[in-house]
Amino acid sequence: MKELNLPLDGTGIQIGIVACRFNDAITNQLLEGTFARLEKLGVSDDNIDLVWVAGAFEAPLAAKFFVDSKKVDAVICLGAVIRGETPHFDYVAGEASAGIMRVSLDTGIPVIFGILTTEDYAQALERAAVESGDKGGDCAEAAIEMAQIARDSF
Repeated sequence: MKELNLPLDGTGIQIGIVACRFNDAITNQLLEGTFARLEKLGVSDDNIDLVWVAGAFEAPLAAKFFVDSKKVDAVICLGAVIRGETPHFDYVAGEASAGIMRVSLDTGIPVIFGILTTEDYAQALERAAVESGDKGGDCAEAAIEMAQIARDSF
């Protein structure tokens, strides 16, 4: 039997990051955690490209641009969609998650869903903060793990 649980090693792995400007205070905390964890896992700064987009709805297309460039082993999409008083949340959150999954499945390149979908700003802040939720760090680990699986396991 071949072991599929590889130790996480980001050496040589190319990462694209799509960051959403809407709720950018949350996105910046997610980025802080992502960059710190990628560095800890051995990903060189030279192997990370970052692009900012308006919001979560635009993230899937930006992820596809990264994948189509053939310069990345994985893409991490970071942002926050916070529930409001209208159904806008449902449309944006649902379409962003479906679009990100579609890019990943259609291309075979891992695209990580790091867009928080929360009931309020406090929940988003808690999940994004490096000292508490550190979802950015979690996304970095998921990206490295999936890139390794895609590259080394099959």
